[in-house]
Amino acid sequence: MRTALQNDLGASSHEDALLKRIKDGERELFYELVQPYERRVYAAALSILRNEAEAEDAAQEAVLKAFKHIGQFREEAKFSTWLLQITINEARMRRRKQLAHAMEPIADQPNEDGEYIPRDFADWREIPSEILERHEIRDALMKALAMLGEKYREVFVLRDMQRLSIEETAKILDISTASVKTRLLRARLMLRDLLSPGFGGGWTTKLSFAKGNKPWE
Repeated sequence: MRTALQNDLGASSHEDALLKRIKDGERELFYELVQPYERRVYAAALSILRNEAEAEDAAQEAVLKAFKHIGQFREEAKFSTWLLQITINEARMRRRKQLAHAMEPIADQPNEDGEYIPRDFADWREIPSEILERHEIRDALMKALAMLGEKYREVFVLRDMQRLSIEETAKILDISTASVKTRLLRARLMLRDLLSPGFGGGWTTKLSFAKGNKPWE
């Protein structure tokens, strides 16, 4: 039986081989290279743009840019990290154009110095399965995410939803690992406050990220 490590090594070796062949001229293999990351690319764009159609356009443009500039990929990081960097930059550029004069959400503080003070009564709550279906939990989370400031939403999506490491998240967003940790903590606290009342206040059991119980899966 193959271990998870062996599977990862096998996938990495296959990806490395694909990259070499694409750079050597077999450009038709690019879709095979990017296909495993399509969902991540779309989710990253959606976390910034908060519009499905815009996120699809941004994701497609990011993939095209990666295709055009694949020769510039130096393999100092994972291909997925490089692709998500392109996606984040594309989505940010589109958002700046769309909201050049709009105010950022109140939760998007201008610096990392100010503290976010969570509500005393707030707590993560999990919806019992006999009350609500999973898609309703995801819908509630997506609505709550849309209320976060962009920098907190980005970190939460990359770290907790896409399970990237702190280092990968920092590289993609071009921030320090300390900033990733700070923003992630605040994102979790703000989401906890937004989601804690539940649907009609009926949630009764705690939800913990540490236990791997994530409602978006």
